[in-house]
Amino acid sequence: MGDINAKNFSSPASVDNSDVNINPILRPRSIAIIGMSTKPGSAGSVVLNNILAGGYEAEIHLVGRSGGEFQGRQILTNIAELPEAVDLAILMVPSEAVENTVEACIARQVKSAVCFASGFAEMGEQGREQQLRIAQTARAGGMALLGPNTVGYFNYVDAFYLMMVELTLPPRLIADDGPAVAVVAQSGGIGAHIAASLQARGVPLSYMMTTGNEAQIGLAEMIRFFASDPHTGAIAVYAEQIRSASEFIEAVSLARSNNKAVILLHPGRSAQSQEAAKSHTGALAGNHAAMQLMAGHAGVVVVDSLEEVIDVSELLLRYPVPPVGGLGLVTASGAICGLTQDYVEPLGLDLPALAPQYADLLREHLPVFLPPRNPLDLGTLSAYKPELIARGTAAILADPGIGSVLVSMAMPGPEASVLWLQHFLDGVSDSRKPAIYVMHNEDVPLSPEFMAHAKRHRAIVMRSPERALRALAKITRFGRNLTAAHAQSAGHQKSVSASITLGSGTQAEWVGKQALRALGIPVPAGTLATSYEQAVDIAGQVGYPVVIKAQAATLAHKSEVGGVLLNIGNDDELKAAWQKLHGNIQRAAPTIQLDGVLVEAMGNRGLELVVGASRDPQWGPIVMVGLGGVWVEALGDVKLLPPDLPHSAIKTELLGLNAAKLLTGFRGSVPIDMDAVAEVVATVGQLMLDRPEILEIDINPLVAYGEGQGVVALDALFVTQ
Repeated sequence: MGDINAKNFSSPASVDNSDVNINPILRPRSIAIIGMSTKPGSAGSVVLNNILAGGYEAEIHLVGRSGGEFQGRQILTNIAELPEAVDLAILMVPSEAVENTVEACIARQVKSAVCFASGFAEMGEQGREQQLRIAQTARAGGMALLGPNTVGYFNYVDAFYLMMVELTLPPRLIADDGPAVAVVAQSGGIGAHIAASLQARGVPLSYMMTTGNEAQIGLAEMIRFFASDPHTGAIAVYAEQIRSASEFIEAVSLARSNNKAVILLHPGRSAQSQEAAKSHTGALAGNHAAMQLMAGHAGVVVVDSLEEVIDVSELLLRYPVPPVGGLGLVTASGAICGLTQDYVEPLGLDLPALAPQYADLLREHLPVFLPPRNPLDLGTLSAYKPELIARGTAAILADPGIGSVLVSMAMPGPEASVLWLQHFLDGVSDSRKPAIYVMHNEDVPLSPEFMAHAKRHRAIVMRSPERALRALAKITRFGRNLTAAHAQSAGHQKSVSASITLGSGTQAEWVGKQALRALGIPVPAGTLATSYEQAVDIAGQVGYPVVIKAQAATLAHKSEVGGVLLNIGNDDELKAAWQKLHGNIQRAAPTIQLDGVLVEAMGNRGLELVVGASRDPQWGPIVMVGLGGVWVEALGDVKLLPPDLPHSAIKTELLGLNAAKLLTGFRGSVPIDMDAVAEVVATVGQLMLDRPEILEIDINPLVAYGEGQGVVALDALFVTQ
């Protein structure tokens, strides 16, 4: 996972924007365009013409250094000439003039401003500092600020279109459209792409906002606004940086409480992508894996591509209750049945068999040679008896084990295509489960009659079965995560750390094991010896064979310097090992002062796992579990988990490891004690929640034995503030 710089230059971390009023930006009752020129085709004239094209009829004031007139409107020469309390100032000034312009607007009690200028955080340290000053000035003056480096926004509800590029007038949202998707993006190009793609499908939009560098107003503020907006039913987000994880999650929680999904596309899995984001908006690289994990845990649908953000947004707008059951498939192609079986497995989606009563229901309508099953292959019958599309779809959707359905059909002629679509609509009419109709031949345009019929009935139509499957898999995983979260919230998380005492900094292994023992996590019998005589006494108590380990907080890799000696069988061997260990440390690390030597009983062999946790500066504690010992670095087969997962969810995640077969018994080995492993993972997670001073925990290896035989932690590292 990449490092996070906790210092955030996009917005002062101490500023609370939860009460910022966005209404003057989206629905201004008066406007001032500052930096206006009399030249036709200037940026100011483009902005003004876009606003007027939407039908804006309230006050418009123009301010420009040279004065004059534009389209019959007087251009004032000074901001001080504006009336007080203008709702929105549109700043068409260069970056070096923005700070003074903001101060002048505040002096006239302007309520909000939009800044198009670039040349701030994306330019480096000096630009970041300037951006911070502007944000602090706006906040102190009670003025909401959008930008800098934004290209504008669309308010489709009120037909208010503020963009610095010439527009083909977008369609206004009408009452008959129902709930709509709101798009918020830190990129104007991506925001416009998502919006245009959704509109091309007939999906209604409420807003399309580009937030740019987010000096003040950002994703959290916009999501919070959309969460309460009566016109918005789902929120599509493109983010290159989430400046405040806590504010973002709080806003998402508000949206979820209002049954509105938040769909997030966030680049940054690669170093190159992070660098591109930095040069675009000045966004600092964050820990993408931590973001993906914790945002998803908070109820965000984290997607991986532009295709998915469009597809999933349409699906969750149309079907706000995500599925938890498996996939139902109706098709006229046996090949699609086979291909789908291949696709769904890596997507984590299943094709469950129909329950007997629903298979019997379907059998009544099928010829004897066509088995009533899932997937359902209608073959050539779809051409002669297209009503079977409706019958098959309805029967499959009626099965409680089915969470969503995909009807994937070859492309017939224009008239038949509308008829088949209607049969699909008839089949899904009594169900609220997500349903997608795929018409093959994706490079062949659909007829206008087909598209009009689909839009009129809010049918979700796609052209690629693979793309439809990815979208359905995403929302199914989302639905299952929500179900797990509800089950988790119903449980009681108890404190586990009352008896733990830790110092500051990196802790020696023996200190870490004392902490584990106090938490109820098994460790080998043994303790710290500061002399050979003590070591002999301890060995006598725990029984030979023993292991001895050099102990010091600054001795990070004991084995590499000869600080770990194994299989010591008696007192004489212990004496020789004691001398050898101290000689190894003296040669390899002569300046290290040992706390002593840990003397422990040798443990039995088992499956070596790793359980760890780290505290991300932005997203908080994250737990890791996977194959341990040398396999951690060799294979990296680990799962990242939220710190508060219940046992059942932890066990499910363990079974998602690539090496899950080793956990359940493989080639004669016995299944491990999954409950004991889950208990350790849950305890470590709860400890991270209870004790914010703990930065890192690493238990490697945690040896797991057979069912009912427990686990034992052979090594432990704690790092504290």
